[in-house]
Amino acid sequence: MTSIASITLEVADPTAAEKFYATAFGLGAGLRLRASEAPTAGFRGFTLALTVSQPADVVSLVDGALAAGATSLKPVSKSMWGYGGVVQAPDGTIWKVATSAKKDTGPVTGAIDERVLLLGVADVKASKKFYVEQGLTVAKSFGGKYAEFTADAPDRFKLALYKRAGLAKDLGVTDDGSGSHRLALTGTSTAFTDPDGFTWEAASLAPTQS
Repeated sequence: MTSIASITLEVADPTAAEKFYATAFGLGAGLRLRASEAPTAGFRGFTLALTVSQPADVVSLVDGALAAGATSLKPVSKSMWGYGGVVQAPDGTIWKVATSAKKDTGPVTGAIDERVLLLGVADVKASKKFYVEQGLTVAKSFGGKYAEFTADAPDRFKLALYKRAGLAKDLGVTDDGSGSHRLALTGTSTAFTDPDGFTWEAASLAPTQS
């Protein structure tokens, strides 16, 4: 395994979720859906983050997601790091849209520059070591606070690790949560579960729906 091949969100209504994602983000085959009624409550321990080039594109994507049925968790605003907002999809998945730019440099493009799956983990160093042993390559690392791995292609999701409590705070939610993550990852020939309970499935088990 060298990176995430695809992400599967487990949702109560795949047809409704497919319509939402096609309308809001249009992420293609890298994001898959399948039906699940697995119990889940509160923070699921992860977020999907989309990086764009300028504030106007943040506003465009967030407004599009809200119009498609998402709920605002953190309204779009400027920060010392740039510009961003957080929404929760109707299926419960939390999405963050952000840019490091603070001013627009052109018209809205709708282009997504980077896709990142951020896992909220108990121990960043231990989880980073685990994923290195699985074959991932570290791209960035900041001690026990954050780690990011490389992706095989620009249209694939990067994997990143962040402290669970810190991630929840950044998203505007509490870190309380229980039950299923409602998330499965593909990119390996064998199935395994990481130290925080996130499941990786063999590529042959991945659903075909996108």
